[in-house]
Amino acid sequence: MKVFLSSDMEGTAGVVDWEQCVGQGPEAVAGRKLLLAEVNAAIKGAIAGGADEIVVNDSHSTMRNLPPGELAGGASYISGSHKPLYMMQGLDDSFAAVLFVSYHGSIGAPAGLSHTYNPRAVMEARLDGVVTGEAGINALVAAHYGVPVVLVTGDTSACEETSALIPGVHSAVVKESVSRLAAHSLHPDKACALIAAKAEAAVAGAAAAAPPPFAASVLEVSVRTTDIAEAASWVRGVERTGDRELRFTGATPLEVYRSFCAAILLTRSVAEVA
Repeated sequence: MKVFLSSDMEGTAGVVDWEQCVGQGPEAVAGRKLLLAEVNAAIKGAIAGGADEIVVNDSHSTMRNLPPGELAGGASYISGSHKPLYMMQGLDDSFAAVLFVSYHGSIGAPAGLSHTYNPRAVMEARLDGVVTGEAGINALVAAHYGVPVVLVTGDTSACEETSALIPGVHSAVVKESVSRLAAHSLHPDKACALIAAKAEAAVAGAAAAAPPPFAASVLEVSVRTTDIAEAASWVRGVERTGDRELRFTGATPLEVYRSFCAAILLTRSVAEVA
């Protein structure tokens, strides 16, 4: 059984500040060690649940946060920036299950380090009318390829938002928000044990799980400024429905996702100065 794992970072137990998530400083080094432990816990759980091949897509920041040689289970590793499918690069219909590890709540949610792809641009995202974070948006790719998303790990908001869109997904809540820069986290050992147990159960039941129910999805996004909205509207499949409102549509969920990623990349320079 082939399993795809997309790893973010802000949802890791013990990670509460941006200095733990970016750069090469001592806090970032410590944060990456915490993340590696949770990713490996998910891999070990997936193998116990029946997986015999794991592909890890590093999906955080510059997307090179994990030492390849220290990944458990002989997992292969997709890393580096500018991937065509971004946080879901590598997924196709040969996989039996998708795992989201160390995911965080959406921008505006009561969650630590909350954001949705680009906090300088995106103020809210809604999938078929339901507020979503990165997990729901990324699940569009899984829906396109007919692969079930069976596990999400991270903070309370990330797990609740994912469950609202993907009924039956297994969740491993490893921390609860106190504020956007504070959280009550499980001890790392307990967080990893929980993730491993949930991953095992999720992968063991993957054959009976359904892909995300996004056959004809509409993604609506509120952005921070009118300049960002204008630039995003240049992308195919994007309609500007208000001063700061965008509507993403396509013939398939993958088209919706690709239009969203293109708009995010295009608007980064605008968002930096707007």
